Amino acid sequence: MVTNKKALEMIDVISDMFPDAECELKHDNPFQLTIAVLLSAQTTDNSVNRLTKGLFKKYKTAEDFLSVEQAELEQDIKTIGLYRNKAKNIQKLCRSLLDKFDGKIPQTHKELESLAGVGRKTANVVMSVAFGEPSLAVDTHVERVSKRLGICRWKDNVKQVEEKLCRVVPRERWNKTHHQLIFFGRYHCLARTPKCDVCPLFEDCREGQKRYKARLRKA
Repeated sequence: MVTNKKALEMIDVISDMFPDAECELKHDNPFQLTIAVLLSAQTTDNSVNRLTKGLFKKYKTAEDFLSVEQAELEQDIKTIGLYRNKAKNIQKLCRSLLDKFDGKIPQTHKELESLAGVGRKTANVVMSVAFGEPSLAVDTHVERVSKRLGICRWKDNVKQVEEKLCRVVPRERWNKTHHQLIFFGRYHCLARTPKCDVCPLFEDCREGQKRYKARLRKA
C-alpha cells in the first residue's frame, strides 16, 4: 500500500479533476434521497433518475408507498434490477418510518441502519447528502479506485476501505471526497476500460502499471 501522505496526494489530484462532483441522484428531500439510494443498488444513478421522475409524483410520502399492494409497487419499479426485493424493503422501510420515526427519516447512523434495505453505505450517503454530517460512503466505484491506487489492500472489505479513507482524508473533506472518488471511478477509472493512457495518476497507480506491463508482454 502507499503511504497516507501519498494517498492524500493522489486524492488531491482527483479533487482537482472533479471539483464540482456531487450526488447525482435526483431528490427534493431526505425521504426521496433514501428511497433513491435504496433503489440504486446494482443499478446506475441514471436508471434510478429516469424511474424516480415519475415514481416520486405518484408516491410522495411513506403513506403513499403503503397505500398500494407490493405487486403494484413492483410494477412501478420493474425497470431496475432486484425490483421485487426493493419493493418489499421500501414498504418495510415506510412502515418503520411511520411506526417509529413519525414518518421522517432519522438522523443517526444507528437509526438509519435499522430501516429495511439500508446498510452502512446508504446510511452514510443519507447522513452526508441529506444532513451534511461528515461521512465517507464506500460504493463499488470508491472501493475499486481505492484498491487500484494502493490506498487499501485488495483483500480489505468495505468497512476497512472506509476506515482507511477516513484516516487519510481530513474529516471536513469526507463528504466532498466521497463524490470525487465516485466521479473518478464512474467517468475515468472505469471498471472494464479505465483511461490509463490519459490518467494523471498513472505513474503512481499499481493497477495502471500492471496493465501497461501486460500490454508490453503481448506486443
